[in-house]
Amino acid sequence: MKRASRAHSAKELAELIDARLVGTESVTLTGIASVTSAKAGDLVFAQEQSGLDAALRSKASAVIAGEFANRTPSSKPLLISAQPRLAFARAAELLSAKPSRKAGIHKTAIVHQTARLGKGVTVDERVVIGEKAQIGQNSWIGAGCVIASGVEIGRHCELYPNVTIYPGVILGNRVIVHSGAVLGSDGFGYVRDEKTGCYEKFPQTGRLEIEDDVEIGANSTIDRGALDLTRIGRGSKIDNLVHVGHNVLIGKNVVIAAQTGISGSAVIEDNVVIAGQVGIADHVRIEEGAILGAQAGVPSNKVIRGKGIVFWGTPARPIRQYLKELAALGRLAKKE
Repeated sequence: MKRASRAHSAKELAELIDARLVGTESVTLTGIASVTSAKAGDLVFAQEQSGLDAALRSKASAVIAGEFANRTPSSKPLLISAQPRLAFARAAELLSAKPSRKAGIHKTAIVHQTARLGKGVTVDERVVIGEKAQIGQNSWIGAGCVIASGVEIGRHCELYPNVTIYPGVILGNRVIVHSGAVLGSDGFGYVRDEKTGCYEKFPQTGRLEIEDDVEIGANSTIDRGALDLTRIGRGSKIDNLVHVGHNVLIGKNVVIAAQTGISGSAVIEDNVVIAGQVGIADHVRIEEGAILGAQAGVPSNKVIRGKGIVFWGTPARPIRQYLKELAALGRLAKKE
């Protein structure tokens, strides 16, 4: 796979990321780096005043910084932005080398004759695409992926090698799915026969819909609905090794870190942040903007409410309350 490098002048880049340029306009920028590893041609950033001196002393050719750098003398061009970290991320996207993929279907791929592939689709080695599947233009299907019957994949999607998508799943546009992810598998739903003690499978015939601009990490699993719908809202980002159970509804711009497990019929509203190894039981509701700290546990039917509030512990409660309880326990331990 070839990669096409890209370069921009400081002036061009500043305009593209909506930053204000202070200094030489013609400096050529070819990549990004950390302050410690930067070399000529690289762009670095300083999120706060405390990091600015190191950035200016680095070998980088230009620095992104906040308004705090506005009057700082510098031999390097400064790209001033109200959100330096965000500006750096956008610059990285513009400067980073992009894979150059040749559209077409590899000779080892198996594509059903009723499948519909848009213009510019790339299908790599050993891919299997099932009956009546649809793939939008300029999407890439990596080696070894299995796209089952009736799956709909939007435009400009990227599926890394060995992704499996079960029948009937719908992906929006610009969705990224990393290697080993499984989308649309059956939920963990069983009914116990009280006479025999045996478990019998409850129907898992619902749907999974993933909206635009979602990214799903490696080896994550998202179940289809039992009878209804599992949905991942627009712009949400799911880390590696996350499990989302059946009938879960995740809102827009939700961030979920690795090893989190979300049980069936939970509702995660817009702009929620969930740290690593969080456990969310069934029928939980996490309301808009709440933040769950690492290893928090939320029991069944619980409602977490508080925009911008961090919840921690098991059962999860506001971090101030949690820390007070820890301090009280510490004092009791000292008395013994």
